[in-house]
Amino acid sequence: MTAGGSLLVTPGGRLWLGLLFLLAAVLPAPATARALDVDRDFCHAVSATSLSDAALPRLHFSCAGPPHDYQRRSLWLRTTLDPKAPQGRLALMLHNSRFDRLAVGFSHTDGTTHWQRVHAGDFGPHWRAGGQIVFEASDHHSPVVAVTLRLDGLAGHRFLRARLLSVEEAGKQAAGMAAATGAALMLLLVSGIYSLSLAIAVRRQYLAWQAAWSGTMLLWGALWSQAHLMFVPGLAGVVTAQICTFLACLAVATATASAVTAVDRARGARGLGVAALLLGSGVGVAGIPLALMRSGDLGLFADLLGAAILADLLVVALYLGLAWRRGSVEARDFLGAWGMPMAVLALVQVIDVDAGLWGGGSQLLMLVAATWQALWLAAAATRRLAQLRVERDHARDGEARAQALARRDPLTGLPNRRGFIDSITPLLDRARADNLPAALLLVDIDRFKSVNDIYGHEAGDAVLCTIGQRIERWEGPMCTVARMGGEEFGLLTIGMDGIILSRFAESVRRGIAACDQSAIVGDRAITASVGVAEVHPACDFKQLYRIADEALYDAKRGGRNRVAIQRHRDGPSNAPDREIALLK
Repeated sequence: MTAGGSLLVTPGGRLWLGLLFLLAAVLPAPATARALDVDRDFCHAVSATSLSDAALPRLHFSCAGPPHDYQRRSLWLRTTLDPKAPQGRLALMLHNSRFDRLAVGFSHTDGTTHWQRVHAGDFGPHWRAGGQIVFEASDHHSPVVAVTLRLDGLAGHRFLRARLLSVEEAGKQAAGMAAATGAALMLLLVSGIYSLSLAIAVRRQYLAWQAAWSGTMLLWGALWSQAHLMFVPGLAGVVTAQICTFLACLAVATATASAVTAVDRARGARGLGVAALLLGSGVGVAGIPLALMRSGDLGLFADLLGAAILADLLVVALYLGLAWRRGSVEARDFLGAWGMPMAVLALVQVIDVDAGLWGGGSQLLMLVAATWQALWLAAAATRRLAQLRVERDHARDGEARAQALARRDPLTGLPNRRGFIDSITPLLDRARADNLPAALLLVDIDRFKSVNDIYGHEAGDAVLCTIGQRIERWEGPMCTVARMGGEEFGLLTIGMDGIILSRFAESVRRGIAACDQSAIVGDRAITASVGVAEVHPACDFKQLYRIADEALYDAKRGGRNRVAIQRHRDGPSNAPDREIALLK
């Protein structure tokens, strides 16, 4: 289990989590719950809002056709029950919709009607998680024969969802709805924070849009489920329903932007991408007037909006599918994420699910689909970024190896001139800081050209490798070595001067002469001349090399196979002390 949780990382864990939530969400309502359809199960009447609830007996109810002209008036809905059927204590669960005032009356066989009322801004103790409002019949001695709903200022009767069930069952379903919505909202919160942190860390635009989408869906889910009424009860009713409408449209716009911007422009079809962004933006903008509507055919506008959303999803799917065929990994991940919402939207268009799902209906299905989508995208982003990190690390390792090879002589394995300069810089800085002497030894193989001419270049390379192996022995904390080029090698040491430096240079010359080259050149002796630049205090490499090169020419002119030293006691600008050590 990682810090983010293995379910956010592994595809299998993501799949099982989504399936578990889907199964939990789509469990049908128990058989004891009776779904009430406004057009089929209710008779209706319309009156002025000034009419008292007690005027119920004087109203004339019609059971034919849908109700009309009620949006600025009071819509009365009445359904009758069989008093002889087993009832228990009844409860009416109503899904929150846009109304100014709601009164529910339970009429009993003794002629009494007990009313319970809520209004926009105050649902009192009647609200439940999942956008439900619950009214419980009083513990009366006579059975309930009718249930009446009075809705003032209702925006549209098509959006009413009501169920009759026992009080005990209502409590169980409310608890189940609270658990399902709470879990989904928590996962959306985690996914939103995770996506936002990724967007900040890697500076990818689509991750920012993804975080915005998760945040929008989280806010929509919190308001739709009415969890906010624990803290702000005054938002109950119309205001919450209007905000939810706008947020649902905004979520479509942000999801579209996230999907389109995730794909590299070179792999996406520009026309489809622009069309998807226009459709998504149009849905987002349309959410503003739709949220503010309180009259007119709200159902018609909802149908048009649903068609626009389906068109947007189709265009996005085509855009991602084409990008996937062109090799976009992000498109593949987004297609997997969008599969669930698209399937849910298609499902709710052909199957009426509003009567089930514990009363959550299509909203609960979309919340589950949004949770699936958020988890899928978070996991896909994690996997993709992990792959990019691995690729980056491999590239850095390759670059480091290339740089290391660029600083090494491929023949002898010693540092080349470039690597030598990089390695001696800290040594010279240390010598200057600690006021230590510095010395550069240039070693040149005597008459090496004749070795190549007589024995061949392969033999010459073998001689250089043998000498390189011997010189490498002097590598240490106070000395670094290199092949400077051709038959010339270099050693730089600090903290060594005078007789000690002379003996060290002589040991280098003797060590090279002692190398066994008989298998390569037979009885021919391979010797070297050594030019030494000793400077105190230490100077830069360029000056050291110039002095050591002059000393090397002194050794060559002195007969080869010997050490020549130039000592500068007070810096390289002063006249040197010259010393040539002849072969003993």
